[in-house]
Amino acid sequence: MIANPERFNKTIALFDAANAQDPNQEEGLPKELLYAQRMTEMIGRFAPDASEVAQLAVRAQHIQRWTVPRSSYPLGKPGYFAWRTGLYKFHAETAGNLMRQAGYDEAMVEQVKTAISKQDIKTNPDTQMLEDVSCLVFIEHYMLGFAGQQPDYSEEKWLGIIRKTWKKMSGAAQAFATTGGIRLPEALVPLILKAVGEG
Repeated sequence: MIANPERFNKTIALFDAANAQDPNQEEGLPKELLYAQRMTEMIGRFAPDASEVAQLAVRAQHIQRWTVPRSSYPLGKPGYFAWRTGLYKFHAETAGNLMRQAGYDEAMVEQVKTAISKQDIKTNPDTQMLEDVSCLVFIEHYMLGFAGQQPDYSEEKWLGIIRKTWKKMSGAAQAFATTGGIRLPEALVPLILKAVGEG
C-alpha cells in the first residue's frame, strides 16, 4: 500500500532521471534504467503487495552504478568486496537524497537505505525482498549473458555460482523460480536444476 502515490511517483521519476544518465546502453535504453524497470516488473510479479519501502529499494538498487567503476578500487578479492560495500553505501545515500527531495521523512529514508545497503538480510523483510527480486532478475535476464562472458568456467564453478545465488533467496523466491514464476535461461536449466537438487 502506497501512503502517498504522488510522492511515490515523484521519487520513482527522480530515480529514473538519475539512471537515464547512464551512458551504457542495453536494448536501446540506458543500462541501469532498464535494470531498475526490470526490478520493478519482477517485484510486481513476485510480490504485488510488497511494502512501499521494498518497492522504492528495488527501483534504486543500482542507482548511478556506472559512476563508481570497479577500477576505482584495488584488484583482487579484498578490492572487489570493498567496491561492493562502497556501492551499497553510495546507492543508499543517492536514493535517500532523492527521497528527501520528494518529501519523504527520515524514518522512511532510513528504512529504504537499510534495504539498499543489504543490512539484516534474512531478518529485515525489505532487505530480503530486495535480495529475492535481484536474484530473480539475475536468473531471468542476466545469468545467460554472464555465462557467455565466462566460457572458461567449469561446471563445478557454475554449480557454485547458482547455489550461492539460491542460498540468498527466501523459500518463497526459490519456489517462484522453479514453478514457472520466471523464465529460466533455457541453456542453463539442466545446470540450475542440478545445482538446486531438482535434477
